[in-house]
Amino acid sequence: MKTDNTRVYKMSFAGVYPHYIAKAERKGRTKAEVDEIIFWLTGYNEKDLQEILDNKTDFRTFFEQAPQINPNVSKITGVICGYRVEEIEEELMRQIRYLDKLIDELAKGKAMEKILRK
Repeated sequence: MKTDNTRVYKMSFAGVYPHYIAKAERKGRTKAEVDEIIFWLTGYNEKDLQEILDNKTDFRTFFEQAPQINPNVSKITGVICGYRVEEIEEELMRQIRYLDKLIDELAKGKAMEKILRK
């Protein structure tokens, strides 16, 4: 069954980013670790991320303009929001859920080396 994810895609990344940080910090992790995950997943750097936040870039544009989605994303498996990430057919939603999954792993105390699939 296909769902209409238009609303999710139009959401500003800047609107969700503070929630990623808050989730991590509640569990004793840091903003720097959240950023490291974002950089690993997308190929963005600190300057790029700040521009994305300043411009209130939506999720679709965030992922479409990512310098390089990490080639190891296929190693990200498991359930997030009730769905197995590796089985999500729609590419953009799968990419969003990859990021959700990595932030979730960070908040659960997983070592960065394992989160970044090294």
